[in-house]
Amino acid sequence: MKEKCFLVAALFAISSLINAQKLDKFGADLGKKSVMGKEIRVPYTDLTSYFGFIKPGAAPDEVKGGKKMYYIYVWIPIAAPEIGVRMISPVPDGTKTSDKDYVSAAYTENAADVKNFFDTWITLERAEGILKLEDVASKAKSAKWITIDKNDDSSEMPSQPSGSKYNSLMRITSSTSDPTKSLVMGLYRIGFTTYKTGEVQGSFLAQLGAPVKLPGVAIAVKPEDLAAAAKK
Repeated sequence: MKEKCFLVAALFAISSLINAQKLDKFGADLGKKSVMGKEIRVPYTDLTSYFGFIKPGAAPDEVKGGKKMYYIYVWIPIAAPEIGVRMISPVPDGTKTSDKDYVSAAYTENAADVKNFFDTWITLERAEGILKLEDVASKAKSAKWITIDKNDDSSEMPSQPSGSKYNSLMRITSSTSDPTKSLVMGLYRIGFTTYKTGEVQGSFLAQLGAPVKLPGVAIAVKPEDLAAAAKK
């Protein structure tokens, strides 16, 4: 009887872990409906994925507010009514990359590492005054960055292997009354770190979504590489 109970418990634990790692479709706030008390969202029409890996001890792009910050730069070619950003670490088991995804060399080299992950904390910022892709390489380093939104833990995101809901998600609707919330064309960056004490390490999947097609969206870890990424 004890052996049977142990087997059931083990199978339940494995099932819970598998389910916890499943990443559902990324839905928008625009057009959200409530059906029998449950929120229903239409998946983003435009979804861009970036697979990355931070090696343990890797130097950050910046130390900001005492936190080691890493950045992913994004070129948004046209104004967007809404932008969603989410990040999960580690990359869920069974998640495969495609030719349309941005995949870092570090992720390709360390894809087998499923032990390292981090408590994600993300921000979305826009560079002030950079409205042309050809200006990014020369102006990004000296640009003033405006924080649009940030998120630590999201109950919508899958649990991490630890069982904690420490993955991040945010949806920003463009505002006509607040310039900082206006999602105009230009240079953006997704900043990420770990909220709690510890290192940013392991694999992660970052996704940027929009409810309309944004032709020409590009992602790169260095702003000077965005022009080439836009041609992908």
